[in-house]
Amino acid sequence: MAIRLYNTYSRQIEPFHPLDPAGSAVKMYTCGPTVYNFAHIGNFRAYIFEDLLQRHLEQRGYRVNRVMNLTDVDDKTIRGCRAAGLPLAQFTQQFKDGFFDDLRTLRIQPANAFPAATDPVYLRRMIEMIQTLVDGGFAYQAEDRSVYFRLKSFSDYGKLAHLNLEELRPTGRIRNDEYEKEGIGDFALWKAWDEADGDVGWESPWGRGRPGWHIECSAMATALLGAELDIHCGGIDNIFPHHEAEIAQSECCTGRRFVRHWLHCAHLMVEGQKMAKSLGNFFTLRDLIGKGWSGREIRCILISVHYRLPLNFTFEGLAAARSSLARIDEWTYRLMSLAGKAGFFNEPPKGLTHPLADEHGKAFLAALDDDLNISGALGALFDLIRESNRAMDREELTPAGACAIFQTWQQINTVLQFQREEEAVPDEAVQKLALARIAARAAKNWELSDSLREQIDAAGWLVKDSKEGQKLSRKAG
Repeated sequence: MAIRLYNTYSRQIEPFHPLDPAGSAVKMYTCGPTVYNFAHIGNFRAYIFEDLLQRHLEQRGYRVNRVMNLTDVDDKTIRGCRAAGLPLAQFTQQFKDGFFDDLRTLRIQPANAFPAATDPVYLRRMIEMIQTLVDGGFAYQAEDRSVYFRLKSFSDYGKLAHLNLEELRPTGRIRNDEYEKEGIGDFALWKAWDEADGDVGWESPWGRGRPGWHIECSAMATALLGAELDIHCGGIDNIFPHHEAEIAQSECCTGRRFVRHWLHCAHLMVEGQKMAKSLGNFFTLRDLIGKGWSGREIRCILISVHYRLPLNFTFEGLAAARSSLARIDEWTYRLMSLAGKAGFFNEPPKGLTHPLADEHGKAFLAALDDDLNISGALGALFDLIRESNRAMDREELTPAGACAIFQTWQQINTVLQFQREEEAVPDEAVQKLALARIAARAAKNWELSDSLREQIDAAGWLVKDSKEGQKLSRKAG
């Protein structure tokens, strides 16, 4: 079955076909963080949905070239650096570093490129695009010396958000990066410098100033991916005005359709309320880690609800995610122990199959093919866990069958990234030693088990045996 995805532009679920004539390469742009603070869990709900999309596309054989921007100059970053008394680059760097740490904690696959808006190559690209828009009559410099996009020059403006512009109140020009739907108007492409900008500014044909937020993404996306993209993602709050503006300025520059497929994820709520610092329910990833929750537990709850449905984040839900992951851990240990009895992990046979693995592995992928139906996919996984556990309880599962099911789990986990923490870090050589030690213990070969423990120790890892199974942790220092 072909992958089918909901397109915000058409408001329909459509078959996914990339622009690539060979049908394998996918160009994907995802809106990244504005680095004026640490990203919060609402942001990461979007980033994990995008990670799920990329991983599933790759599991289905596509080659995804994903770009995620870093907005390091806008109204918020300038206010932040001035309040902190720091140069813009120094102020934003701490939050860039924190963002990359958070991606690793949540097991989010890095993008192929993370362009920053202040990089000189992209600033030049922004200026070139703005000049093209001015020359084509799509933009103009106003009396305040800023350059604005002429909204009436693009008749398709509003079609992504399905807005009827005739019914909205025009407000002339809008200099701020963000504005409400009711405040429709020409938006700023280049903002003339003023005192509130402090030391932040660059020279341009229209005088000293800085780019508007919207042109930043158009410039970085087209510079790295070309005039036409297969997929553009973000949260629903990005639809208007940001993505509407991206479409308008990009298509007026290139004369090409900017994006084939728009995907947006719904808001995250916390305990049934909108997340807000004033309500005491505003959480960064660091806040939750500090409360004793792990990155994979947070990933599990953020991935567990379909991306187009609101996600109600609760601590009860986090506890349920912890229980689900413990169930997966116990199951994988049982499979590894049974398969290890036949030494399969030392030299796994090729082409191993089992009816349960085949049925539920296909059901997992088919669910994700259907607009990333994560509920159906997780249902298929837990059906596999339940039925294979019953087979092991009845001693009906052979070591070969256990190995086939474990291999299917590994394929599923390529997308979910739910493996236990200890297995997330060791390299392949250490993992092979650990699996061989499980097999040795299952065969009661204590001498080999001790030898393998020493080899694992020499590689920088400690082994702890518990009722849940063998666990690895990195040695201090």
